[in-house]
Amino acid sequence: MDRRTVLIMGGAATVLAACVGGTDEPRIGSDGKPLPRVYRITPAEAEKIPYRLLDSVNTLRQAKGAMPLAFNAALNAAALTHSRDMAVQNRPWHFGSDGSSPLVRVQRVGYAGKFLGELISETYQTELETLSAWMAQPDTRDILLDPRAREAGFSWFQEEGGKIWWTFLTGG
Repeated sequence: MDRRTVLIMGGAATVLAACVGGTDEPRIGSDGKPLPRVYRITPAEAEKIPYRLLDSVNTLRQAKGAMPLAFNAALNAAALTHSRDMAVQNRPWHFGSDGSSPLVRVQRVGYAGKFLGELISETYQTELETLSAWMAQPDTRDILLDPRAREAGFSWFQEEGGKIWWTFLTGG
């Protein structure tokens, strides 16, 4: 083979790859709506997610004149426990599989402050898309922006299929 043949074959392969390559267009479900895209949380992303969310929440709080939140280890533990438990129950709700309330869960992990609120979500979306959904509703927005809050707990559990169970707690 001479050099021209190699160049022509290489060019043809590039054109074919472009035709066969994946598209960025959303896949459509039977209801005509786009299917959710799975947001895979890698170990590298897992380290960034809590701080990206906390920075975003604190920016929103600052815009409303509220003090910033700081993570509390006990609230983080309660959030993780509840995220895993919602996945086991396969439903997003504020009660644990043992009937525990958010208040009971934060007491169990030894949180010494005053429990103020809990936000939950079952989704395939990122933490920032989830935060946006929480901000869009007055009741969940009030928890995020509560001026009494000084501490937060945040965690998630991602199932093998990609569904993510998010939990955010506030305390003061």
